[in-house]
Amino acid sequence: MSKLSPGAQASETPSRVNGPYFTAWRWHFYAGLYVIPFLMMLAISGALMVWFTAIAPEYGERLAVTPAATAQSVSAQVAAAEAAHPGSHADKYIAPHDARTPAIVRVQDAGTARMLAVDPYSGAVLADRTEAGTWNDWLTHLHGELLWGDNGGPGDALIEIAASLGMVMLVSGLYLSWPRNGTPWRAVFLPDLRARGRKFWKSLHLTTGVWVSLLLVFFLLTGLSWAGIWGGKLVQPWSSFPAAKWEAVPLSDETHAAMNHTAREEVPWTLELTPMPRSGSQAGAQLLPHGTPVTFETVMAGARALGFAARVQVSAPADGTGVWTLSRDSMSYDSPDPTADRTVHVDQYTGKILADVRFADYPLMGKAMAVGIALHEGQMGLWNIVLNLAVCGAFVLSCVAGTVLWWKRRPVAAGRLAAPPRAPEGPLWKGGLIVAAIVALAFPLAGAAILAVLLLDALVLRHLPGLKRVLS
Repeated sequence: MSKLSPGAQASETPSRVNGPYFTAWRWHFYAGLYVIPFLMMLAISGALMVWFTAIAPEYGERLAVTPAATAQSVSAQVAAAEAAHPGSHADKYIAPHDARTPAIVRVQDAGTARMLAVDPYSGAVLADRTEAGTWNDWLTHLHGELLWGDNGGPGDALIEIAASLGMVMLVSGLYLSWPRNGTPWRAVFLPDLRARGRKFWKSLHLTTGVWVSLLLVFFLLTGLSWAGIWGGKLVQPWSSFPAAKWEAVPLSDETHAAMNHTAREEVPWTLELTPMPRSGSQAGAQLLPHGTPVTFETVMAGARALGFAARVQVSAPADGTGVWTLSRDSMSYDSPDPTADRTVHVDQYTGKILADVRFADYPLMGKAMAVGIALHEGQMGLWNIVLNLAVCGAFVLSCVAGTVLWWKRRPVAAGRLAAPPRAPEGPLWKGGLIVAAIVALAFPLAGAAILAVLLLDALVLRHLPGLKRVLS
């Protein structure tokens, strides 16, 4: 590795004229030090999650079955799953996607939830595995919490900081990519494939970063909506569906989030914090005729009567006050259309509808998140899967190019990070301060991280010149 040429060194010497440029470059560099490892992990794990959910789901719901003239009753399919584990009881039935795919039955067997793929025509069990402990379950914990704690735990906080600082990296990167000194716009959008060495990696990093910037904002925001602080404390509470809309319906102490049994989120985001209705009253509109037993068979028939088509999930009550729940939503890969989301709760004793929530009933942010999460997780069809895999690849490529670019510009002498030069003392860059203030207010953990860095520099590094040199 050769040293930088005198011309390169001179071009990177800050001046009062380009002081804002070097300030933005330093923030971009230091934010990238923290963000790039996380962004690489999120992109790779996200791509694998798309594989294990949209392409090759692990419970067997995409296995091929041979259609027959008639399908067995829902009760017979549930009985076949229970017979595979004597003494177990079913608490969820998931109708097939279409005539050529199996039904899924969840059974509780000695305290362990198992997911069984059942041929709806023959009753044969085609796949049988525990609900938890799948590859997707492991990847979801890695993607959301670094396998360290639950939502709101230390791993979740580290990822939220990375996503928040990703906004800093993105804004500063777009500022740096703006054409200057006669640089054509073509250089911003098309990589220079004829370039060699550092110029090639700079061009590749710049163009891939610009192209995926808007998508990165989208993925960061929708991902942050699951985070413990920005999502759980700030956004989700005031965006949740208000249970007060269910007039004269008794409410449970449980929220809809209790229906999520693994790391894979199944309940629509806007309903997670909403209390569940409670069985045992005369409230609601009649779904099943008076005196009809409320079973998987009759509730499934009620679902079809309500207009639920194709794949629909039927969950049994968890206890004596619980409700039967009918749901079809993109979060659970039931439908590629998030605007068709629908959740219905039925009293286990009377067969009456206690709540019927559709996409149109969601608050504005709930609607945005229903569509946003579906796009984020590749749930809206083949085009969405291809787009997400391509975006994950572009994220990785941009991160690799940025890392190689840094490696090539660093001096031969080891012992320091080779950060971009510090801008000279001068008037405050008001535009940069305004952007930093907006990011800090919008994303609290990004603000906390920025404040921590400033305090570290003011209280520690200025008194430890050796350490300061290493980090410079």
